[in-house]
Amino acid sequence: MSEDPEARSTRLSGPAFWVGFVLASVGLLLTVNQVFNLGFAGFRPISTAYYYLVIGLFGGFAFLAFPALKSQRRHVAWFDWILSAAMVALGAWLASEALTIQLRGWNATAPFWPTVAAGAFLALVLEGVRRTGEIILFVACLIFGAFPLFAGEMPGFLWGVQLPLDATVQEHVFGTESVIGIPMQVVADTLIGFLVFGVVLAATGGASFFMNFALALMGTSRGGPAKVAVVSSALFGMLSGSPTSNVLTTGTLTIPTMKRCGYAPHYAGAVEACSSTGGALMPPVMGAAAFIMANFLNVPYSEVMLAALLPSLLFYMALFLQTDLYALRHGLRGVARTEVPPLLPTVAAGWHYLAAIIGLTILLLAFRIEAEAPFWVSLFLLGVALLRRRATGFGWRSFATLVVESGQAVAHLVALIAGIGLIIGALSVTGVANSFSRELVQYAAGNVVLLLALGALTSFILGMGMTASACYIFLAIVLAPALVQAGLDPMASHLYVLYWGIVSFITPPVALAAIAAASIAKSSPMLTGVMALRIGCLLLILPVLFVLQPALILKGDAITVIQAVATAMTAVILLASAFEGHVYWIGRAPAWARVGIGIGALLMLVPEGMTDLFGLAISIATIVLMRLATRRAAVRGESTRPPRTPRSGVR
Repeated sequence: MSEDPEARSTRLSGPAFWVGFVLASVGLLLTVNQVFNLGFAGFRPISTAYYYLVIGLFGGFAFLAFPALKSQRRHVAWFDWILSAAMVALGAWLASEALTIQLRGWNATAPFWPTVAAGAFLALVLEGVRRTGEIILFVACLIFGAFPLFAGEMPGFLWGVQLPLDATVQEHVFGTESVIGIPMQVVADTLIGFLVFGVVLAATGGASFFMNFALALMGTSRGGPAKVAVVSSALFGMLSGSPTSNVLTTGTLTIPTMKRCGYAPHYAGAVEACSSTGGALMPPVMGAAAFIMANFLNVPYSEVMLAALLPSLLFYMALFLQTDLYALRHGLRGVARTEVPPLLPTVAAGWHYLAAIIGLTILLLAFRIEAEAPFWVSLFLLGVALLRRRATGFGWRSFATLVVESGQAVAHLVALIAGIGLIIGALSVTGVANSFSRELVQYAAGNVVLLLALGALTSFILGMGMTASACYIFLAIVLAPALVQAGLDPMASHLYVLYWGIVSFITPPVALAAIAAASIAKSSPMLTGVMALRIGCLLLILPVLFVLQPALILKGDAITVIQAVATAMTAVILLASAFEGHVYWIGRAPAWARVGIGIGALLMLVPEGMTDLFGLAISIATIVLMRLATRRAAVRGESTRPPRTPRSGVR
């Protein structure tokens, strides 16, 4: 089974569980106090003090939840307690000195002992990212964090302002562009509520409801289990924002059902992997990177949601059509009606989950209260769970577990983002971030295709070793500005980087979501990954499309948007037919027809000149030829068939 870093920690039991409960409770109450500006007990910390406290509390939690070595997965070592206490203490000390740090400019020059304490804090931040992230992310944070020490010795556009060790430490810890830079500010000010909402949704039975809801809607239809996987993973994934966690949550139900109804194991795993990965790009939540994107672009999060909506719908349309055509080609049916829950009782039992999605969307789009919205919706779900505790069994122990799991989700992200902040801080203080983008544009000599290819390759490589958030943040600093300088739409440029960072979840050799699905499907991980890449190839194509044609992210006049949407939908239908070898209302497509239809569909997606009409003409011509060939084969088969012998009536 693929390891999911966000899975429930097996170390948090006994004293560690209750210490984690206390740390999480204090951290979450602190967040509510800050987000709603309650001033509880007269406590109103300045923003930087709040960020230091968040890092201290949840960073301390991370040392209890995440082991230093794999051999310590099931117990908390004695030094973990020391590191946890040190992290909490240093976070509290930095918060108490936050005003002094600002007024006396400690980021430029600070006393000796505070600098030593800051160095210890920095070491703990690096250890936290080592425990919660992949080794490549730790190495990147370490090298880039130390970059100011040797920036003056670097060649070309990598040359920057060089700093001594003490100044580097001071800039990282006391400055506002590194450990407590924009990514940490977004996490502390906005994202914690959404992480809590995801945990509350799962803990109160949201995953089961979405599964039953999708099953009730289309379980008995042709290839129903695969469609259930697509819909349920989209519904749950767009709220959880974690591809691998989504696979391990919904895939345990969808994959065996798909196999039982005739889908090949590797195909079933690939469908679930793609569906779960797409959830991280589907509004309203979309994961951490989307909120950080809104901050980088200085736009409301609702604009990011609207821009990401149509590409996500096109992606799920492609998945849905491919699973339907696969079932049509192989003659697969849905599950028995006796195994499908009735729709109305299912909705009646879980109406509050649908209300939560609608309510969250309204609060985000209409009221634009990004920080407060998830807390209100979480409170609503908890209230319903308590009122129905006889049916749900939700009691004190369930609540304590929910708080600890929320603390772990926040601790995982805080530990990662604190380390990633070192990369941003180093590139910012040395001035390399701006020069890198400028030089990149000059090297590309205005060639947008070269820039996009470089961006895709870099995003893909970094995405194999980093989380989507880490990959996006790094490239939003060094690459996205270059795309914008080249004349591309800012929103499309940032979404381009985000999409390509997500692709690695379904692309071998890493393909974390595909490997997790393969472990459930009991299929070859590599075969599942290759199939996931084929089924989800639109994830690679879409970012290129909306960068070159911003109408696909709803930028432009109504006529242009409608035309782009109609063209893209037609192309998606044709691509699905080419991939699965079956055309609706005509039948199976031979290899030559699949190639022709596929080429025509790809040409339709190119937003240049008349290529869309040319591509449509190629696809239609291919389908017509395929139809004629099918009819001729049928006539030829009829003419060569021996004459039927009249029945004699004798058995």
